[in-house]
Parts: sequence; C-alpha cells; structure tokens
Amino acid sequence: MDDLRGFWYITAIMTLPSPDPEYVLRGANDAVNTLCFSCSDPEHPLLFSGSSNGLIHLWNLKTHRVDRTLEGHSKKSVHWVKTLPNRRNALLSQGRDQKICLWELAEGRDTVVDSISTENVGFCKCSLLEVAEKRWLLATPWKGLEEVRVLELPSKTSVYTLKPEAGAKLGMPMCLKMWQPSLGSSPFLLAGYEDGSVVLWNLSMGKMLSRLACHQEPIMGLDFDSEKAKGASGSSEKMLCVWRHSEQQNLELQQVYHLTNPGIAEVTLRQDQKILATAGWDHRIRLFGWKKLKPLAILDYHTAAVHCVAFSDHSQPSERLMAAGSKDHRISVWSIYNQT
Repeated sequence: MDDLRGFWYITAIMTLPSPDPEYVLRGANDAVNTLCFSCSDPEHPLLFSGSSNGLIHLWNLKTHRVDRTLEGHSKKSVHWVKTLPNRRNALLSQGRDQKICLWELAEGRDTVVDSISTENVGFCKCSLLEVAEKRWLLATPWKGLEEVRVLELPSKTSVYTLKPEAGAKLGMPMCLKMWQPSLGSSPFLLAGYEDGSVVLWNLSMGKMLSRLACHQEPIMGLDFDSEKAKGASGSSEKMLCVWRHSEQQNLELQQVYHLTNPGIAEVTLRQDQKILATAGWDHRIRLFGWKKLKPLAILDYHTAAVHCVAFSDHSQPSERLMAAGSKDHRISVWSIYNQT
C-alpha cells in the first residue's frame, strides 16, 4: 500500500507544472559554467559564479545583485570556483588559461595572492578536500592529458600523481571527486573519464582499485555519498548511472535511469544526501530522491543548456537554496524540498 501511495505521489508531482524560481540573477553577460555558495554568514550570504568571459561574480543573496567582480584569468573561461572550508574570504578558481588562482577577499580585497599553472587544456574541474585544520588536498588535471596531480595546500606541494596504466585507454579525466572514509584516513579519488569509465583511485598507493565502464560516452559529472558508499554519474548520453563502492574496493553498477533527452553537464548531491540534482543540456534541471533515485521534479526555466547546479550551505534546512547556471547567461535560484 505504501508503494502504491508513493507511485501516485510521484505521478502527481511529475504532472504538475514546473514551479518558478525564487528569483533570477542577471548580469553575468556570458555562459555561467560554475557556482559555489558561501552562506556561513547569515547576514551576508553569497553565491560565487564563474563565466565564459573569464569573470567571477560575487552575488549578494539578500540584494540579488553583484557585490564584486573578479578578473584574473585573462578573459579565458572560468569553469570551477570553490571557497576554502573554514576560510570564508579565500576563494579558488580554475580557468581555461590553465591556471588555478587563490584569491584573498577579506576587507574588500580582490587580488590573486597565489596561482598554480597546470598546463592542462581540458575542461575537467578540480576537487578540493579538507584533510586537517588549514590543510587541504587539491586534485587537478595536469600537463599530461591523462594525468591527475594531487597537491597539498597551502604549500602547493605535489603529493600524489595518478597515471593510468599503459593500454588502459581511458582518455582524459572529465570530472573528479575526492573523499575519505573518516577523518585522518587515507583519501580516495573518483574520476570520470572520456571513455565513459568511473575509476576509483587509492591516493596513498597511487593505484587504480576499480574501473566501472558504465557509460558509452564521456562522463561530464559525478558525485559521491560516502555515508551510503554510492555515487552517481552523468554523461553526454541519455543515462544517469548509480553505482556503489563495495567493501572489496570495487565499483558496482546499481541502477540506471534513462532520460528523455541526452546530455548531463553536472551531477550534485545536496549536503543532507536526500536530493540529487542534474544540469541538463536540454535546458532542464532534474531532481531525484537519492535513496531510490525517484524522480521528483523537472525544472524548466532556462532557454539554453544548464551547465551547473549547486546547493547552498545554509545551516537551517528551511533556508536551503539551489542555484543553476546556464548558457543563457542567467542564474536561477530555487527553494524546494527543504523539508524532505
């Protein structure tokens, strides 16, 4: 009986018209490629965005306007921005100028205080993991097209180098996600590759533990839930794949959801691991219940491909937001399923 009620509940949701965003941020003036919330200060919640024109915007979520604009990537596309955990005024950005920049934003400053040259020409976004107080690991695609380098911050020391074995034919890394089972334990890296494989790497050993060929096309985005030991990946095809990390250190395909239209640009889990969102090439944002990958809603607002989707880090569940950035130069901000 519960399953039947659930079926009718999901059917009712999917037949309702798409809700409208809470508000829309305009003024990026080019395709929006990446988003990152910073809401630790409830009096001044921010959203960072990176665009194809090389600009980074700091959006004030109270006024819905740009507070500041940063320019440090020589007008080359910015495809990743991330605040350093526990350092509200420090920002990392990655651009097509083959540089990763560290910004200091305290007291109105907007200067690049350090940078890393990767000499990598791909679109693969970095992954950041806090491993100790004031110590982070940064995984980034490196000079060799198939190589991933892990650097320790703030020293910028190279600590791990990951290269597929000769003959693996994975192609370029397309997306990265670092995680560790518990604080102080050895970290792992999940990487989605050009050939459609998801690979689990043991960083301390520099070794590939498992390879799952779950897609036929390049993997554009993935995310991982370390508590449930399962993750999801999307590619340029009509598939959203869910896979698990077994106790034997293997990746195993668990579920496949077939989409109507091809192309997932990004896959993102909400911080409470209850909602999964995808950014679609078909202009739509799709929301799923993470527990069973139940479709919850299709948000149809944008007029061009959605490149990125992010959830806010508000401490109060009732204040949670989701933002999506699109090729149409707009950022839609949504408040949905906050009590799920």
